[in-house]
Amino acid sequence: METVEKIKQQITENPIIVYMKGSPKLPSCGFSSQVAQIMINCGEQFAFVDILQHPDIRAELPKFANWPTFPQLWIEGELIGGCDIIVEMFQKGELQPLITAAAAKSKTEE
Repeated sequence: METVEKIKQQITENPIIVYMKGSPKLPSCGFSSQVAQIMINCGEQFAFVDILQHPDIRAELPKFANWPTFPQLWIEGELIGGCDIIVEMFQKGELQPLITAAAAKSKTEE
C-alpha cells in the first residue's frame, strides 16, 4: 500500500488521530508530550501513530497535509493543527467539544 493511501486510511478509520513523536505514555518530544496530555485530559479515546517508527509517514504526511511539523491532530478527516493551535484551542475551550462530538459520533456508528 502506498504511504499516502495508508495515511488516508488511518485518517478515515480513526475519528480522532494524532501523528506524534513517541506514544501518549512515552512521548519523544515536548510538543508531542503537550498534545498527548491535552488529549488525555479531554477524556476520549484517540488513535496515534508514532512517526519515529514510521519514517515513510513522517516523510509523506507533511506534504499530504500541507503542514510541516509534528504533532498533527486530525478529527473526522480534518487537520486541526499542531501543538500551538491545539494548546490555544484547549485553553479557550474550543477543542473539547470537537473531540467529544467526534467520539460520540463514532460510538453511535459502531
